[in-house]
Amino acid sequence: MSLPAVLPAAGSSPTPTPSESPTAVTVPSLQDAQESATNAAGWVEENWTTWLAIGLRVLLVLVIAAILRVVVRRAITKLIDRMSRSVPSVDGGSTLGGLLVNVERRRQRSQAIGSVLRSVASFLILGTAALMVLGTFEINLAPLLASAGVAGVAIGFGARNLVTDFLSGVFMILEDQYGVGDQIDSGVASGEVIEVGLRVTKLRGDNGEIWYVRNGEVKRIGNLSQGWATAGVDVTVKASEDLDRVKATLVEVAEKMNREEPWNEFLWSPIEVLGLESVLIDSMVVRVSAKTMPGKSLTVERELRWRIKRAFDAADIRIVGGATVPPEEDPALDPTAGVAAPSVYANTASPQSAAASPLTPVTPPGTAK
Repeated sequence: MSLPAVLPAAGSSPTPTPSESPTAVTVPSLQDAQESATNAAGWVEENWTTWLAIGLRVLLVLVIAAILRVVVRRAITKLIDRMSRSVPSVDGGSTLGGLLVNVERRRQRSQAIGSVLRSVASFLILGTAALMVLGTFEINLAPLLASAGVAGVAIGFGARNLVTDFLSGVFMILEDQYGVGDQIDSGVASGEVIEVGLRVTKLRGDNGEIWYVRNGEVKRIGNLSQGWATAGVDVTVKASEDLDRVKATLVEVAEKMNREEPWNEFLWSPIEVLGLESVLIDSMVVRVSAKTMPGKSLTVERELRWRIKRAFDAADIRIVGGATVPPEEDPALDPTAGVAAPSVYANTASPQSAAASPLTPVTPPGTAK
């Protein structure tokens, strides 16, 4: 039995249909390659001058910007250093200049001012150079500037507290409102300044705590370390005391303290007896005052009170509320024993009796009930 004639012979491959024919790969001829190379060479020959000019222009802009940035930053650094060195010579070595400007304060203030100025100068120079480079490539800067403006407004609105703190810190440093070592009252906290930053000021309180005060929150500054301070002592004596005697004693104390060290260095003006501050029914107040170095008013006041108390005790002048009574006039002394008797009133140890009467009379020893 023979196979149908329509079947292909064994071992023969089927004839491909037109749709199944493989894609023909076109190999570029040598003439096409020469034509492409000629076109590329012609395009380069026509545009190389333009690209070379653009490249040189960009390079020139970058070089000028880099040189200008270095020169401006060095000039700012030298200016800040010169200002820091010239402060003591301007003050002439006076005590006030030594108090207001110390080494750490000048260093931090100079660093902060120099950092701000250098950053602003770098931003302006590099920003201008970037815009010039983009303009060289014929890029439309209007949409870019508009987008940058919108982004800046959004960032400024979202970080308005940070911007406020930064700007407040810049003006505080530029105006030299306070510095390291100053005693200030910022309203929200008070203490000694230990660090001045562009955003936060660090204060050390009276109990040793450290306050971090945002510069934008400070509405007022009371600097207790600039200029001079006032030491004032009010002395309250009985209305029956001789005013001339009281004044003479106070003047003697003041003159002696004005001559002694180290108080003569703390005092910027002699201690003065200003006179009567007030007169009451059974007492009168005499005021003593002096100008002192900043931060030394409390020390001078304590020493002045100490000396006045001792001088008044020696002169037998009684201070209201804290007078010492000479032994021969103390009625609480036992005339037979010659020693001080217990107080007429004493606190009781029993809670019930204390609730009924806080002060219970105690009979002095040796007295018949």
